[in-house]
Amino acid sequence: MKEKEYLHKTYHRNKTVTIMFACLFVFMGLIGRLVYLMVFQSEYYTQKAKELHERERSIKAARGRIIDANGEILADNKTVCTISVIHNQIEDAEEVITVLSKELGLTEEYVRKRVEKYSSIEKIKSNVEKTVGDRIRSYELEGVKVDEDYKRYYPYGSLASKVLGFTGGDNQGIIGLEVIYEEYLSGEAGTILTVTDAKGVEVSEAGEERVEPVDGKDLYISLDRNIQSYATQLAEQTMETKQADSVSILVMNPQNGEILAMVNIPEFDLNNPYTLPDTVAEEGLSEEKKQELLNAMWRNGCINDTYEPGSTFKIITAAAGLEEGVVSTEDNFSCPGFIMVGDRRIRCHKTTGHGAENFVQATMNSCNPVFVTVGLRLGVDNYYKYFKQFGLLDKTGIDLPGEAGTIMHKKENIGEVELATISFGQSFQITPIQLAVTVSSIINGGRRVTPHFGVRVANADGSESKSFAYPVKENILSEETSQTMRYILEQVVENGGGKNGYVEGYRVGGKTATSQTLPRGSGKYIASFLGFAPADNPQVLAIAIINNPKGMYYGGQIAAPVVRQLFENILPYLEKMDYNKA
Repeated sequence: MKEKEYLHKTYHRNKTVTIMFACLFVFMGLIGRLVYLMVFQSEYYTQKAKELHERERSIKAARGRIIDANGEILADNKTVCTISVIHNQIEDAEEVITVLSKELGLTEEYVRKRVEKYSSIEKIKSNVEKTVGDRIRSYELEGVKVDEDYKRYYPYGSLASKVLGFTGGDNQGIIGLEVIYEEYLSGEAGTILTVTDAKGVEVSEAGEERVEPVDGKDLYISLDRNIQSYATQLAEQTMETKQADSVSILVMNPQNGEILAMVNIPEFDLNNPYTLPDTVAEEGLSEEKKQELLNAMWRNGCINDTYEPGSTFKIITAAAGLEEGVVSTEDNFSCPGFIMVGDRRIRCHKTTGHGAENFVQATMNSCNPVFVTVGLRLGVDNYYKYFKQFGLLDKTGIDLPGEAGTIMHKKENIGEVELATISFGQSFQITPIQLAVTVSSIINGGRRVTPHFGVRVANADGSESKSFAYPVKENILSEETSQTMRYILEQVVENGGGKNGYVEGYRVGGKTATSQTLPRGSGKYIASFLGFAPADNPQVLAIAIINNPKGMYYGGQIAAPVVRQLFENILPYLEKMDYNKA
């Protein structure tokens, strides 16, 4: 019996000791954890505690400006305000609701929902005019924050709208140069930090902490506002007088790829980019349909759309034929008004025929049978070789989004008839910028340049940050062929079908085109003219494209005069600018 009692007491004593040690172990563990948190993690939890009592508001960075070749600002910033509320700091909710709904033009229901929402900070409206923001600030309403930031502003409205592009509500680029150069233009946002008490009310004695924003860099571009403005006027006049669907004018330096102007009429208002034209009734439009119409309004026809180039493409056929040696300027031909390719009769635009002519005269006459003959002499393999060599199967690499590629037959699907139609610019499609770049390489001595707007970016204080360089593909054809092509195309303007592009006192080369839009037989045409000057040493190249003109639709009659008027105005201007730069 005594032994049992002894064992029982020993058991309970050992159990008590075990429990005491367990408690001691747990206690020591808690002490260790507390020491770890207070000593080793103190900085982390101090920061967390601080964050619980901080409100953070973003400060927008000033977006970099877009500046033209002469230093004129095409995209700038306008000071606006963002109006926000902090629920826990509001003393008179009804007054806040009344003032904000009145000053911001919002419904009381909309404002009330945000004022009564329990959140750290609630945005009521951004991009508010500064004068309105200043009025709201003057009420000195507790819990209402008026922060100044920036909104994109375009001083010239619709000028170069499809080139410059625009920004969204967050000041991010949406289309055009604004989106391509986002990394340089955007800058880095700053922040405002304020300290609050446990109820979320600002502690005024604590002040504010600010992390200042870093402004974006200015983008300097090759586009010249004066040339862009004049080209736009010409395009608008042409669209109105010819009742065309659209008109595009592209002006570039064929020596280095710098684009001086790119016009796509109709343009849109950059300061109101989501407003459809007056001709479109928005009532009843679904969101999907409206977005479809906006996308169409924003499209840049010079780079986003392809078309059959027609006879301007004979420049490429001629260059390939001369380079390969299958034709020379002295070669003689006879045009009866058509040519048979297999069982297909392909007509010349002059159905009675041009009769006897050499190759230079055939180009001046834009004679289809002669160019079909040159194409057939080249053969599919050689023609395709030059198509690739000239870069027509690649995109140009222009610094704008959404460039379309060439739509061409696969080599194995090109027969004699396809080869014949390709040789005078039909049965395939390219973009206007692709035609401009390819012809530039043919007339500049054989260098395929990269078309571009971006020249450099610079810090806000004017110091240069980065200059851009672009690829150049050398020797796509010989200087001899290039010189011959310049001579031939000058003859086209002096004495041939491009005579309406002639400019008194200047040597101009060029080529006309009249192509039918698909489907065939629709009665719709595209009239175009490509010109360059001076013919012996080209410094400027321009294309005018008139889509679906009413009445007269021949390129030599309605597109060549547009380029002539453009050159009459800008050639003296460019000479003066070069003189001033010297």
